[in-house]
Amino acid sequence: MKALRAFFASERFLLAKTFPDKLHYTTAINTPNTSFDPKPVAQELIFSGIQPTGIPHLGNYLGAISNWVSLQNTDTRRKNILYSIVDLHALTLPQDPNILRESKKKMATILIACGIDPRKSVIFEQSKISEHAELAWILNCIAPFGELGRMTHWKSKLHTDKNIKSPQDIESTSGLCLGLFSYPVLQAADILLYKATHVPVGDDQIQHLQLARDIAEKFNKKFNPIFPLPNPILVSGSRIMSLRQPTQKMSKSATSDYSRINLTDPPTTIALKIKKCTTDSIKGVSYDPTERPAISNLVSMYAAVKGNSTTIEDVVAEHKDSNTLQFKEALADVIVAQLVPIQKEIERLESEVGYIEKVLDEGAESARIIAEQNLKEVHRVVGLR
Repeated sequence: MKALRAFFASERFLLAKTFPDKLHYTTAINTPNTSFDPKPVAQELIFSGIQPTGIPHLGNYLGAISNWVSLQNTDTRRKNILYSIVDLHALTLPQDPNILRESKKKMATILIACGIDPRKSVIFEQSKISEHAELAWILNCIAPFGELGRMTHWKSKLHTDKNIKSPQDIESTSGLCLGLFSYPVLQAADILLYKATHVPVGDDQIQHLQLARDIAEKFNKKFNPIFPLPNPILVSGSRIMSLRQPTQKMSKSATSDYSRINLTDPPTTIALKIKKCTTDSIKGVSYDPTERPAISNLVSMYAAVKGNSTTIEDVVAEHKDSNTLQFKEALADVIVAQLVPIQKEIERLESEVGYIEKVLDEGAESARIIAEQNLKEVHRVVGLR
């Protein structure tokens, strides 16, 4: 089983065996979804979350947010959709309270500006639903300690200290907090609290979803089968890498702001960042992630931003006679064309005093209806009620 999971984590095609009900999500059908229905009926429920720390960058937009927008506009079957601003997860690292408060509002503004429609999807702050934390504690009491220790994110945090062999060593040598170790259980609680049937994920997030399924299965066997096992909606598309280190993902936490394109960057900043980004000394535009990771990242970025079924091959053919500088200028132009309308909508939303707060309050009310009922059921089966 351990070998299978290790192989599963690296091989996409095994998803078919592990998640028989998965959805392969690519592009949207522009059909309006029905309005949100909080009644606990047997239907598809999609849940996903985003941390409010930092401004979302182009990688966040192409890898998650734009797909969230398309999911809400694709009505292949009746579904509820919940998108949470997971501010409790943000506390695993030190936060300035005032900045965190503003960041949550800014994140909601950006999500709506990108196309998340509060009439079709529920947008809410995780911390306004106390049931998240309470269910996380209940699940912590059955979560496998060994599995948490093998989570990729946790192991990456320990990478700098080769002598760590126990929790005591971790505490004394690295100063890492318990939240960083146990936050995957809170993630599982986020999903299971709403009995989510599907979760949009990239390949690098499959391990966390598998843990949520393991915890749900363990709970169902120990107490009562009340949680569905959530399946992934596999988001297709290229992973957007750092502009400075093309072998690493574009990240909000990277030290250099020149490593990413923030969704709020003005056109002049976007052009400058693309102009200064890492490339290589080879002439021309081609796609070879092994030999030319930097220029290949830019080609992937161009295709993803351009959309409309634009392929890598299309981009290479279009710019076969371009030098690196010319291609960078063209890339900056397509990014600006994509982001300027979003930035204008952000400005408009920020001018509507009280609108974002209203959306978040109403979203919390809708989410709470489901959360309260499902947690009461958990209380009953574990003996708390």
